[in-house]
Amino acid sequence: MQGLMQEAPMTLAGVFRRAERFWPTKRIVTAGRDGLTRTDVGSWAERTRRLGGALDRLGVSADGRVGTFAWNTARHLELYFAAPCTGRVLHTLNVRLFPDQLTYIVNHADDEVIFADRSLLGLLWPLVGEMPKVRHVVVMDDGAGEVPDDPRILDYEELLASAPSAAFDAVDDERRAAAMCYTSGTTGHPKGVVYTHRSVVLHSIAAMLADSLAVSEADTVLPVVPMFHVNAWGLCQAALMAGSDLVFPGSDLRPAAIADLLVGERVTLAAGVPTIWMGVLGCLEGRDTSALTRIVCGGSAVPKALSEAYRRRIGLPILQAWGMTETSPLASIARVRSELADRDDDELAEVRATQGLPVPLVELRITDPATGEEQPWDGKASGEIQVHGPWVASSYYDDPRSPDSFAPDGWLRTGDVATVSPEGYIRIVDRTKDVIKSGGEWISSVDLENEIMGHPAVAEAAVIAVPSERWMERPVACVVRRPEAALSEEELLAWLAPRVAKWWLPDQVLFIDEVPKTSVGKFSKRQLRDRFADLRLP
Repeated sequence: MQGLMQEAPMTLAGVFRRAERFWPTKRIVTAGRDGLTRTDVGSWAERTRRLGGALDRLGVSADGRVGTFAWNTARHLELYFAAPCTGRVLHTLNVRLFPDQLTYIVNHADDEVIFADRSLLGLLWPLVGEMPKVRHVVVMDDGAGEVPDDPRILDYEELLASAPSAAFDAVDDERRAAAMCYTSGTTGHPKGVVYTHRSVVLHSIAAMLADSLAVSEADTVLPVVPMFHVNAWGLCQAALMAGSDLVFPGSDLRPAAIADLLVGERVTLAAGVPTIWMGVLGCLEGRDTSALTRIVCGGSAVPKALSEAYRRRIGLPILQAWGMTETSPLASIARVRSELADRDDDELAEVRATQGLPVPLVELRITDPATGEEQPWDGKASGEIQVHGPWVASSYYDDPRSPDSFAPDGWLRTGDVATVSPEGYIRIVDRTKDVIKSGGEWISSVDLENEIMGHPAVAEAAVIAVPSERWMERPVACVVRRPEAALSEEELLAWLAPRVAKWWLPDQVLFIDEVPKTSVGKFSKRQLRDRFADLRLP
């Protein structure tokens, strides 16, 4: 027997119309070189419809890829909806990629037009000659940078001023492509993930659930995470669906600037990677953060010490989430289950330091990477995380490597190694390529890093495996001291000794000026391994 419900496609046009109809007075604030620019959803929606008309006038094909090379701004948000609501595909380009990676991605995705902030044009324009399918570069003037005199370069505001308003009725298939993001993989070319209208809408609903991110009409949302990083973790679409106010940081991601926005705009929900929150903490001392209810952190494991430092300073621990480009990205979140709420502070800190519980509709399992055998959820057995769900990728765009990233039954192989507690809490212990095998035993570089970063003199730490004649591999810690702090190898190892197993203690501590970062702000252990490739241990 079949049910008797109406068929209504889940598309971003429906999300747009809801925002336009219900939330026209909601604020959209953008930080810029000349201060804050304020608009409302009604004005934004009118401009977004005209941008859709401009895409028609530019001759962008019916499912053409629309590249963006921009910071977090209201203009970028216009592109987030104008492209998919007219049937095109939004393609956010990572502004921190190397030139050859950027060129590869633009050509692989077949971008026809790129919308770029003026301050970033100097990075993009020298490469356009190697991007044969890009017919136009549209410049969004954010107040800095040279604009070459070339007929292919158009001005964003002039384009909108003469454009008709689009109807946004081109999409009636919810499985049509809405957006693309490329992974920030450290080996080989980045891989393209293509989101559907359906997956984005469902992901937005998931972000609104009370036990997820709880994005609501009462919120003021600050996506510090770049809009090119998995579509700002889906926060923009969820905020517009819910009716939240939005605050964008623009190009100024200095800790002091982020802190000013948090306090000045009475932000309730802010999201960014650990390196952002490490810097912001010191800028919040003595300031009114009473509006803030959620500090969402993802991208890499959150050190327990960082979360607890926020709890002590502002009364609010970090809310850790886990996911990846292939999961749109929300896959799990570290909410404390009600039956655990009466535990002591140390136990609760341990729960919050996990990657949390899978969000509804995302299924998860851990498997032996060699045999594929599923491992028990006992908090001890570890295995590679595999996930399945309606906003999880099924393959990569035009990429022969796809089969290697998916299990025979279609589940995504994430490359993250984790344990899962009987209650369902995920604890990532490493990446499959970063785990250290010493004398036949596994050492979690993530756990070791978290313990090291708990030392008050440590600003950053990354642990890598180094070849050992006796043990096969041994851990070496690459440590950044806090400014003006004094710390020796002997002092750090003595501090670590009661906190980890004896055989986990690093064989060496290398003090460095900075842990190198990937294009999305994660620690780049690959660069550290390359830097210390000649290091050998007994």
